[in-house]
Amino acid sequence: MTVTESSAKPSFVLAQQRNNVPLNCVAYSGRFAPSPTGPLHFGSLITAVASYCDAKAQHGRWLVRIEDTDIPRIYPGSEQHILRCIDAFGFQPDDDIILQKDRLALYEAVLDQLAQDRQIYACQCTRKMLGSSHIYAGSCRGLNLAFEQQAIRLKVADQQICFDDRLQGKHCANLQQDLGDFVLKRRDGIINYQLAVVVDDYLQGITHVVRGADLLDNTERQIWLGRVLHYPELSYMHLPLAMNSQGQKLSKQNLAHALDLSRAPELLQQALRALHQADVELDVPENMLKQAIMQWSIQHIPHSKQLSGHYL
Repeated sequence: MTVTESSAKPSFVLAQQRNNVPLNCVAYSGRFAPSPTGPLHFGSLITAVASYCDAKAQHGRWLVRIEDTDIPRIYPGSEQHILRCIDAFGFQPDDDIILQKDRLALYEAVLDQLAQDRQIYACQCTRKMLGSSHIYAGSCRGLNLAFEQQAIRLKVADQQICFDDRLQGKHCANLQQDLGDFVLKRRDGIINYQLAVVVDDYLQGITHVVRGADLLDNTERQIWLGRVLHYPELSYMHLPLAMNSQGQKLSKQNLAHALDLSRAPELLQQALRALHQADVELDVPENMLKQAIMQWSIQHIPHSKQLSGHYL
């Protein structure tokens, strides 16, 4: 397994090549994109297993990307733990693993492109100024503020955006009415998740996104940004979430247990059972995944936002 830094130049032409994958040559390209804000937990494993099996069952590519643009929130040792988990559970990425913190020049170049197209603007509003409202009213849209040391927002339109999720069904939002113009770069210079994920999905040639249902409401924002940038639209599948005994989703914030790599085969079997897949025999993880791919069926995954039962 290799972790690589981006070799692309800020003056790239996005339409030419995506991470050495010519356009339209791969029917299915998926990814697993954890953030290193803590060790991977059982919910992370469910996402990794589902994204891997779904890609491989369709003879597609499966990539790993570590989404670490929010550098102050990186938990020490998390990136190394992610890499150890990839190995321990038998996953085999089809390209080098990339770190988003090594690709900041790419995101800045996209911001430059959006600025030239007058799709973004600087915003001086602080959280205190905005109050409790989660809908941004566009207060700074017409002020033409300098971009330095300000948040950067993307303009949205008053229109319905819909997509058909492979598990959750049709999902729609009107970004102007539900959210308002949203931030692509924070005042402190941190690149927002929405920008980085859209750009990297495009540059890596991703066609199918498989992730947790907690990210379902992000999708219309990402679709809108992709349309503004003239990127192809993706297929989405949002998985039901594993919950703890308090009814909270497994997460680093809720102190979910880190994956015990010494129990990789057992945990892999449990993840497949949580997804209601046909059982696989306990074996080395590589063999278990091969069997899981042969038996993979998204029809068996619960079409809900939460899995039944409790997990640690």
